[in-house]
Amino acid sequence: MTKRNKGGFLIDNLVITDYANEGKAIGRFEGKVIFVDGAMPGDVVDVRVYFNKKDFAEARIINFREKAAQRLSPVCKHFTYCGGCKWQHVPYAEQLLFKERMVHDTIKHMGKVDVAEWEPIIGSENEYRYRNKLEFAFSNRRWVPNEILTVAHAQNKPALGYHIQGFWDKVLHVDECHLQNEPTNAIRNAVYQYATEKGLSFYDARQQQGLLRNMMLRVLRTGEVLILLTFKENTPDILPLLEFLKSRFPEITSLNYAINAKRNDSMSDLQVIHYSGKPYITEMLDGLQFRISPQSFFQTNTRQAEQLYRKIKEYAGLKGGELVYDLYTGTGSIAIYLARYAAKVVGVEYIEPAIIDARLNASLNNIDNCTFIVKDMADALTDEFVNQHGKPDVVITDPPRAGMHPKVVESLRSLSPEKIIYVSCNPATQARDLQMLDDKYAVIKSCPVDMFPHTHHLENVALLSLR
Repeated sequence: MTKRNKGGFLIDNLVITDYANEGKAIGRFEGKVIFVDGAMPGDVVDVRVYFNKKDFAEARIINFREKAAQRLSPVCKHFTYCGGCKWQHVPYAEQLLFKERMVHDTIKHMGKVDVAEWEPIIGSENEYRYRNKLEFAFSNRRWVPNEILTVAHAQNKPALGYHIQGFWDKVLHVDECHLQNEPTNAIRNAVYQYATEKGLSFYDARQQQGLLRNMMLRVLRTGEVLILLTFKENTPDILPLLEFLKSRFPEITSLNYAINAKRNDSMSDLQVIHYSGKPYITEMLDGLQFRISPQSFFQTNTRQAEQLYRKIKEYAGLKGGELVYDLYTGTGSIAIYLARYAAKVVGVEYIEPAIIDARLNASLNNIDNCTFIVKDMADALTDEFVNQHGKPDVVITDPPRAGMHPKVVESLRSLSPEKIIYVSCNPATQARDLQMLDDKYAVIKSCPVDMFPHTHHLENVALLSLR
């Protein structure tokens, strides 16, 4: 049964039958697929459709008729609205089964590629507090859902928390987040209390006004803590806040700030000002040290990064005499990890600051058989490049979500290394690229690694062998 409603039409007694990508679940109504946030197979729900197309619609739950027997109570009080950990209500074992099936289905049906051996997904030992990096936004007006909006909420209180998914100008205030170890919550709440008591202005994304913009925290397994606060402009109010943090939290290893007068929140092009402590923090990964500065990229789940890199090493099967290319090397963590087992590793990346970090980390670990090159991947693998660095025995490729550039795929076909290990955070683009390599390479093994429990995100590692 459906009813028209001011907020969109309603569907009663929708039976949820399966999971879908992007953390949603699926029901069917009159031949149409309905994607529902916060549902799971076994639920029977009333929903309100907020996006409607001919073949599918997207909806939100407004009432439960029945709840799935295996449904869990979410750990986080912000679960309904945050959007960060969409599967807290789903048992972790069930999450892993779906992720594994999603990888298989994507590669088989979208890529139309045969895989000789599907290895079981590698789950995370920690379901919560697994992230070493979190970013929070300040807003002069916190977002409050209509169903709990009260006179007290209507006072336009400021917020320090996460952007509401799909809205660049709406921020959900967060009291506690379960994704990172302490002192994250203590620091965030102390900054909020200090700022409100001192009358510091929180950012207004629409008006482009307000002092406090963003706060990034890194908390490592080594116990080291890095903070980067971003301000709209340089004012006398900044230093007292930094001094407050320094004295209140002596465990902060590296305290930094930046001024961002741009419209967007990107930090890669900002000049970071080091305030106190060390200008970096150090993480340990399988016996290797990695220095992480405020703008460095590093895997956000260190424990699972170890699992991922061990699987890459296993698939590479290095004997000690191989030349390895590491494409999209980033800050060189995979290249440095493998360099202990190969004759030489050549890492290629187009972001120069990342290559600077890679060279520094190689030196820090006394790795002298890594060469890091700054080059656009689409134009990197030329005959001149190969003549200079040698023809690789093994190629590691770990592209962004968009997958490999077609020129890179063509270069790999021409280069014809014996093995390719394809690491992907997006099975759909990985499937596309595997299909383009299928006539030259057989996919021997595939293994998903769950980097982000309670989300739909993962990494998949595929081993390709020259036919």
